Amino acid sequence: MQKERAGIQSVEVGFALLDALTRSNGPLMLKDLAAAAGMSAAKAHRYLVSYQRLALVVQDPRSSRYDLGPAALKLGLASLSRLDAVRLARERVPQLLDQIGHTMALAVWGNRGATLVHWEESPQQAITANLRLGDVMPLLSSATGRCFGACLPRDKTAALIAEELQLAQRHKRADMPLTPKAVDAMFGEVREHGCARVVNTLLPGIAAFCAPVFDSDGHLVLGMLTLGSVATFDVEWDGAIATPLRAAAAQLSSDLGWVGPPLSNT
Repeated sequence: MQKERAGIQSVEVGFALLDALTRSNGPLMLKDLAAAAGMSAAKAHRYLVSYQRLALVVQDPRSSRYDLGPAALKLGLASLSRLDAVRLARERVPQLLDQIGHTMALAVWGNRGATLVHWEESPQQAITANLRLGDVMPLLSSATGRCFGACLPRDKTAALIAEELQLAQRHKRADMPLTPKAVDAMFGEVREHGCARVVNTLLPGIAAFCAPVFDSDGHLVLGMLTLGSVATFDVEWDGAIATPLRAAAAQLSSDLGWVGPPLSNT
């Protein structure tokens, strides 16, 4: 049998803290983070001091809670961007940007939801959108989220959908579905048209489409997003924006080996 290669045990032990933050739904207090990582608070604190120096972890000065830092985000985005599907999509974005004339973005499903991993502004149709790489898009109020919600198995999205439904009901959002039945109808519309659409929903004055890309097994691997001002953005399902976006997503899916219909949302 091949001998196990030597490693640095302290690195492997300390990684448990990063893994715990990755699996958590938000920032954690020291005692909770240490417990999740299976170590004492004193031991965890020593690791966290070093991780803070490396920007892998940050600590909120008001709440004292710990969360993943900008260096962790960079590592995650770099890893995601090197997936073949993302690389191929990034190569096609400039041409599609010229054709559509509006800002383009790519998103993948991360540990917290649909996550933006690439962004290219349109020089002709610049917009003001408070979005950045690494942002996780809501499932019910963004084109990106609706695209993923419609195409992923429901067991992956059920908890997030329930949480967003409660918020929408509490604030009586007229631009969002307020019941599980309305959510199903909205996702059905996405599957019917082959892409998701929002108009004045997540961002005032902004409209967007997001089309799904599937791999050879029919699994959703990314969403191709375009967005722009409602004043210049064609929001028709078969208009000058949705049509080429769907075509580009379908071609990329074909290049990745997809030959059948997408998986149903069950």
